[in-house]
This record gives sequence, structure tokens and C-alpha cells, in this order.
Amino acid sequence: MSTHESDVHTFSPELPAMFDGMKLAAVATVLYVIVRCLNLKSPTAPPDLTYQDTPLSRFLLKSCPQLTKEYIPPLLWGKSGHLQTALYGKLGRVSAPHPCGIRKYLPMQDGATATFDLFEPLGNHRLGDDITMVICPGIGNHSEKHYIRTFVDYAQKEGYRCAVLNHLGALPNIELTSPRMFTYGCTWEFAAMVGYIKRAYAQTQLIVVGFSLGGNIVCKFLGENKMNQERVLCCVSVCQGYSALRAQETFLQWDQFRRFYNFLMADNMKKIILSHRHSLFGGSSGQMLFADLGRLFTATSLMQIDESIMRKFHGHSSLKEYYEKESCVHYIHNVNVPLLLVNSADDPLVHDSLLKIPHTLAGN
Repeated sequence: MSTHESDVHTFSPELPAMFDGMKLAAVATVLYVIVRCLNLKSPTAPPDLTYQDTPLSRFLLKSCPQLTKEYIPPLLWGKSGHLQTALYGKLGRVSAPHPCGIRKYLPMQDGATATFDLFEPLGNHRLGDDITMVICPGIGNHSEKHYIRTFVDYAQKEGYRCAVLNHLGALPNIELTSPRMFTYGCTWEFAAMVGYIKRAYAQTQLIVVGFSLGGNIVCKFLGENKMNQERVLCCVSVCQGYSALRAQETFLQWDQFRRFYNFLMADNMKKIILSHRHSLFGGSSGQMLFADLGRLFTATSLMQIDESIMRKFHGHSSLKEYYEKESCVHYIHNVNVPLLLVNSADDPLVHDSLLKIPHTLAGN
């Protein structure tokens, strides 16, 4: 027997064991990555509550056990904000309801046309009251989004009337009637919707609800003028960032993939703006923005779009001025109605530092 044949017979029994070890190492690596990416080792905990010690707060804590119960998310994907965002953003909610509403059109002073959808209650309110939820969706969203439809359907069945603002320019089948679209903190359309509801339903009381960017708008609306708080029972803000000026610094960081989300939202904003390019950039009233169209095409962040397009809708001289004037952080301390501010501790869009704003507010 040759030396070569001897070597083959000597090492071949060890090869299967070596390959099995490599397979086990690969499987272990994949499992480790899955556990880390899905945050499966992250402990569950009850919500972190900061509140003023008032009779209303004590009543809510006693009557709403969800506020103090440990939150147990769905198995596997429930602990990963990134995976939840990806699944919901691409697939949407399974069997999302289709509430039936009536679309209302409101002419604005500058020639714009605000729209909102009105949904009547499907059952009796448990207290027999006439209560309307006035709802402001997130950035570039409207009443046809799955999460809004799901929320409205549930509210209707609980006896609430719902009015949902469609952000100016967000509906794909509604043309703009002036060279202006929604911005981060413009409250004009929301104010017009609330005014309509108050006139049409003289006895109704309001619950104000805002999601993400909509949370900024509703809190700013209530704090701009005390008259805006008349007939308002309470306000609920979900996952907003409170200060655009402070948020812009964190939106360029890769922590929690925030820069990537910034790119995706900027791409969506570009699509909305370009879908209305004739109204925004055509005609004599829009010529001053035409030179910025090239910068819009190359923009990769919301800040670049805000600088070249959005701030100019209301004549702000700089991006800093735009963010300061349109953030609710400068108005929210004027809100005297009960205010529930809900945020997620691991929100990939809202940096931890921004949560000091509601904590400070609640501590006052």
C-alpha cells in the first residue's frame, strides 16, 4: 500500500466529524443572530409610567389594568421593532376591516381643499354620550391606511363617531388645488376639520387622537389657542417625536438603523411630492420652487427635502426656523385637558433623548 493510500485511509474517517462540527457551528451562529436580531432575550416588563398624581390619574390606573400589566408581545417577532415595522409596512394587517365613511371637502383660505372622512358609530356608547374622535394620522397617511381603518372600526363598535384627516396631498386620487401640501406641524386642515365637527354636532364632545407626526399636529393645535381645547375631553398622542429640531440630529445616525428609515421615509415623501409636481411646481405661483426640483430628485433624507421644499410652503427662512415653529414642544405646555402621551422605548425612529420631553412635562 502506497503512502498516499495510507493517508487517505487515515484521515477519511475524521472528515464527516469535521463537517458535522462545521454544521453545528453554522446552526449555532444562525441561532445567535436570530436571538440577537429578534431581541428574544429582552425581558418583558410593564409600561414605564410618568404621571401627575391627580384623582383622574389614580382612577385611570385603577380602571385600566393594561397600564400597569406586564406587556407580553407575540412570540418570535413581537420583540423586534424592525421586524414589526417591515412586516406591517409590507404585508399590512391580516383581514383589515373596511369601515364605511363619508368624505368631506373643506375649502381653505389659500385655495387648498382639505378632506376628511367621517364615520358614524356602529353601536351605543356605554355611557350614552355623544363623543367624536378627531384623528390625525402619521406622515403622508390618510383614512385608507390599514392601522387607521383598524382603529376606526374598533372605535365605531364602541360607540364613537370618528373623523379622520387626510393629510393634504396624501390621497393618491385627490389633486391639490393650491401649491401647498401638508407639513410637519401645520394645523390648518386639522383645525378646519374640528371646526366642522363642532358646528355639525353641537352636542358632541371630542377626543383628540394623533399618530406619529399626527401626534405633533394635535398637541400643537391644542396648545396654540385655548379656544381649541373647548369641548375636548382629552388628547392621546401615539409615538410622536415632540421636537423636529432635536430629532433631525438623531435621524442621521445609524443607531437602530435610523438613517435607513430616514432614507425610506424620504423616498416616500419624494413620491408624494412628485405626484403633485404640476400643482406644486407649475404655474406662476409655483415657479419659485421649480429650481429646487433637481435637489428633490437627489435628496436621501427628510432634512434635505424639508430644506429644499417643505419649509417654503409657509415661508420659513431656514430649516431651523421651520423645525422650531412647527414642533409641538413649544406649545404642549399650554394644553390643559388630560393628555396621554404614548411612546415605545425601542422605537427605531424616536431617539431615547426625545422622551425626556414628555417625562419633564408629566413631572411638572
